[in-house]
Amino acid sequence: MSTATASSTVAGTPTLVIVGAGPRATGLIERIAANAPSLYAGARLDIHLVDPYPPGPGRIWRERQSPLLWMNSHAQDVTLFTDDTVDLAGPVRPGPALHEWAGVDGQTFAGRRTQGAYLRWVYETSVAALPPGITVHHHARRALRLTGPRAGRQRVWLEGRPRPLLGDLVILAQGHLDADPDAEQLHLARHAREHGLVHLPPDFTADSDLDALEAGQNVLVRGFGLAFVDLMVLLTEGRGGRYDGDTYVPSGREPVLYVGSRRGVPYHSKLGYGWDDGERPPLPRYLGPAQIDELLARPGGFDFVRDVWPLIEKELGFAHYHRLFGAHPERTAVAWHDFDEKYAACPPGSPELHALVSAAVPDPADRLDLTALDHPLDGVRHSSYAGLQEGLRAYITADLTRRHDPAHSPDLAVFLGLLSVYGQLTRLGDIGPWWHGYFSYLASGPPGPRLRQLLALSRAGIVRFLGADLRIEARDGVFRATSATVPGQHVEARALVEARLPQPTLARTRDPLLRALHAEGVAETPDGLLAVDPADGRVRDRAGSPHPRRFALGPHTDARGAGAFTRPRTNSPSFRQNDATARAVLTFLHETFPHEAGR
Repeated sequence: MSTATASSTVAGTPTLVIVGAGPRATGLIERIAANAPSLYAGARLDIHLVDPYPPGPGRIWRERQSPLLWMNSHAQDVTLFTDDTVDLAGPVRPGPALHEWAGVDGQTFAGRRTQGAYLRWVYETSVAALPPGITVHHHARRALRLTGPRAGRQRVWLEGRPRPLLGDLVILAQGHLDADPDAEQLHLARHAREHGLVHLPPDFTADSDLDALEAGQNVLVRGFGLAFVDLMVLLTEGRGGRYDGDTYVPSGREPVLYVGSRRGVPYHSKLGYGWDDGERPPLPRYLGPAQIDELLARPGGFDFVRDVWPLIEKELGFAHYHRLFGAHPERTAVAWHDFDEKYAACPPGSPELHALVSAAVPDPADRLDLTALDHPLDGVRHSSYAGLQEGLRAYITADLTRRHDPAHSPDLAVFLGLLSVYGQLTRLGDIGPWWHGYFSYLASGPPGPRLRQLLALSRAGIVRFLGADLRIEARDGVFRATSATVPGQHVEARALVEARLPQPTLARTRDPLLRALHAEGVAETPDGLLAVDPADGRVRDRAGSPHPRRFALGPHTDARGAGAFTRPRTNSPSFRQNDATARAVLTFLHETFPHEAGR
């Protein structure tokens, strides 16, 4: 329908309050628009969005950020619209992916400003698609507190407002959250204050105070993922540097970045080719709905390492070998039918499975070793940091070459397997942070051009590698970095940047509303995520009972999907969640306000 100011709300109209106005809230409004004609036809509804940032892009994808920052996905791999692969009860409402909307090549890595404009357009289009009688109001404020009885209207208290918003239902969709520092970060911050050092804690890089990092200053950076890539861009090109082919021409304003992490290497490059021919692996095969049902039904629960990881390993192995045997049979020693039959009979992770793969795939480089992928520098030792620089540049170059060579197309099949696995695992709730990091490392790395820039910066001496198993100490008035890759050596600096997002725990979040819910005693997972009903996202209390009027979706919950927007035609778990929640909301309102439904 239309947007409106709060003053235009009609007294007595049913109300839905959504805290957060970013991509997740936009996806919810799109699903409300799609489902309302059948579930809430002809009825009035006021939807209140509460977020200090613009509706659509929200904070992370706001259009007012550096034009140097890119999307981390090809433009053709970004959509907020459903398609016929999505397993949902509501109607499919197709729409353009980012590249179709922006009129750019699908292989383009669009800027985040372009993505923000796309999300704003999706939001405006979704609002316009709402039936008559449904109106959206945006409140550019923070939500501070949520109160109200289980059986009555909820009260959402806003910053700078003496009276609360009243909502018959509330959805918490705040997205990525800031957090108070943990014990280690408090210790590092205290050391920085006492000795006049610079310490930048985990944060969204575009919001960090990078002006504190001076030209020529040595800076320790812990984290080698996407937050590091943003940091690298803003401190080089963002300070006037430029690239001349494969050479970086510095401006003289750059600090020197010493970077390391647990793995000691950057995330794997985005794949530089698509699926050209041949059958895609029929997924899921070994980790699908039946296996998830069985895990959930176990009386004693399940253990990720013991019960889930072997199924993931076998599922990804199936995807890999299905493609290897189909596209590159000359690199195999048996017929696919024979291998597939024996592979199915082997227990996950068993010696029999390893023996089968060794006999059927002669070249070890063609075998999938997920454990080795997670520990690329295990056993690698250098006597000096100079040797490490050469070694890691060779590693990154080899990764770029492989990820852009269709001869290694089993990597693309594994990527599709990872998407399938992620979609299944959302039903298991909170399985700990390791899996999400592993998924991102393999499937959500930087664009290839960013790694080529990293190589140029390394050759220019602007970025220097520290290695794996990075340890940071606060001692002797400085920060000191050591790594297992260069034993006996260390690097000291007066500045430290934690290049990663904070963990979204309720106990440490700076979101006052969620912090208050934590204090009141909502159900939380062992890792501090908000526990919700996987069926529709209703918030659980400590007894496990879903709240009839409160919902939550996003990374701060144990039903987090792979992202609020996603790759087309992948049966997105986020889209499934959005649809289920939208339908639950509309059904509740229809049953609670029959006079509206029958108006």
